[in-house]
Amino acid sequence: QVQLVESGGGLVQAGGSLRLSCAASGRTFSRGTMAWFRQCPGKEREFVSAISWTGGRTDYADFVKGRFTISRDNAKNTVYLQMNSLKPEDTAVYYCAASKSIVYSGTYYYSREYDYWGQGTQVTVSS
Repeated sequence: QVQLVESGGGLVQAGGSLRLSCAASGRTFSRGTMAWFRQCPGKEREFVSAISWTGGRTDYADFVKGRFTISRDNAKNTVYLQMNSLKPEDTAVYYCAASKSIVYSGTYYYSREYDYWGQGTQVTVSS
């Protein structure tokens, strides 16, 4: 059974930092795109960032550019999201997602591109 397990969420003050991790088990995802999405209170799930299987291609939502950095360690089947300069509006449940496809889709920002999802980790940013 495939599992994605997120960790690293928590409560932080505005301007602070957190590093989220997503560990994949049950199947190697070293050749698949991985991504982070989030769901803010009262809103639909939205794309945050994606990374190709080599790590050579990354994309970000406009609202996190310059503040968040995605990376991956294929040897550990783990993807990370370094979040700096956090704002109260970043408060959300953050979800890790993984694709079985080696191809970096042009629609990487659609949740339908991903085959596996984690349970999410809560990030709360206080003002």
